[in-house]
Amino acid sequence: MLTQRSEIVQNITTIKNLLSIAPIIPVIVLDEVEKAQPLAKALISGGLRVIEVTLRTKNALKIIEQMAKIDGAIIASGTVRNFSQMQNSYNAGCQFMVAPGTTKKLLNEAENIPIPLLPGVASVSEAMMAAERGYQYLKLFPAEPIGGVKLLKSLISPLPELKFCPTGGINKDNLKSYFELANVISVGGSWIATKQLLENNNFMQIEKNAKNALNIIGALSKD
Repeated sequence: MLTQRSEIVQNITTIKNLLSIAPIIPVIVLDEVEKAQPLAKALISGGLRVIEVTLRTKNALKIIEQMAKIDGAIIASGTVRNFSQMQNSYNAGCQFMVAPGTTKKLLNEAENIPIPLLPGVASVSEAMMAAERGYQYLKLFPAEPIGGVKLLKSLISPLPELKFCPTGGINKDNLKSYFELANVISVGGSWIATKQLLENNNFMQIEKNAKNALNIIGALSKD
């Protein structure tokens, strides 16, 4: 079990490094295995190497396996809710896992998986519970419905050690406002590779969306 302090610190460092590689994490819902590698290549060409594949479809694990074969791809599993899903994520080649929420059972089970977990939180109490277990990097979900930028801004002072990856309702129009916050390390979103773009095999537009999103962040850093 990953209960020793040194192992907890190692996981914190690992998740920090992974989230720092790309500021935007495309959240993917896909069931067609044949689209996995072209999609991963398009996202990587657009500058987004970290990809979250949600476990919401029958073939999600097969898609993760295919994407993990692409050079430069860093794949996370999303919507992880139990030990079986975490174990399957690791076996499929994921480098970390993302949960929509946080429970004591989930955090206990995550200690038996060799790759780190990004737990989801939607309240101060959940964030504090995760922090008590050694987590410093958390997913805020669903970000926009629960307060988004205003909520995150209010957490900076009472929880200064925590960093967030907000997901849920984030798009190119509100992206900039999140990265103006000191406690946001990255964001997740489905607007990069929408259902319609995937249905139409429009990987060129997906690549453009990735580049455009990074340009927004790049322009912010120059302000």
